[in-house]
Amino acid sequence: MQADILSRIRKDLTESIDEKTQNSYSRFFKEEVKCYGVKSAAVGKIAKNYFKEMEQAGKADKKRVFSLAEKLLQSDYCEEAFIAFEWAYMVRAEYTEADFPVFERWVKNYVNNWAKCDTLCNHAVGSFIEEFPEFVENLKTWAKSDNRWLRRASAVTLILPARKGLFLPEVFAIANILLTDKDDLVRKGYGWMLKEASKPHQQEVFEYVMENKKEMPRTSLRYAIEKLPPELRAEAMKK
Repeated sequence: MQADILSRIRKDLTESIDEKTQNSYSRFFKEEVKCYGVKSAAVGKIAKNYFKEMEQAGKADKKRVFSLAEKLLQSDYCEEAFIAFEWAYMVRAEYTEADFPVFERWVKNYVNNWAKCDTLCNHAVGSFIEEFPEFVENLKTWAKSDNRWLRRASAVTLILPARKGLFLPEVFAIANILLTDKDDLVRKGYGWMLKEASKPHQQEVFEYVMENKKEMPRTSLRYAIEKLPPELRAEAMKK
């Protein structure tokens, strides 16, 4: 079953290669990436179709899904990682505390560009943290890591929870840890987290930015204030 489904997925991906998409990767990524060159909508459709097939066969339980996801991740292809992480999110109703080390290992071993980081963390890991909020403390450990993807992951995991108004003290705590990070993708990641937090918590995020703007890199600052009203944005951008 596993080998069969993997080979069919890879055949579908190969047959869906789009030359324009293939040629555009160098614009999106500074690092070398391994991609087929398939439009994200097509990859999403492949992910959903095969998940549905597994469900109908009674083989879409978390254990099987995580095992298949691991095999997809080992190929290093962006599209296969997208399918793996999408499937991991689809079994979120079955998450237990024991899944956190699995997600952490995936970030450490398989995440090597911002798209993989965000696909896994925005949805699967973000949902996990909402369900098991005590693990938000682990994100602070990620924020102190030497691994740039764990540091970005510490922020982008809170994107969707922050948009709902959750974890504001932790959002600020992680922003504090990452405040002067040298990595551009980490700076953008925590700026994005603050921007999402500003939707339900406009005043608090504005005050945080004003307190920290002397140290905050301009990239992070611009992201953080993007959704604030024009007058607050102008105030924040003053030297």
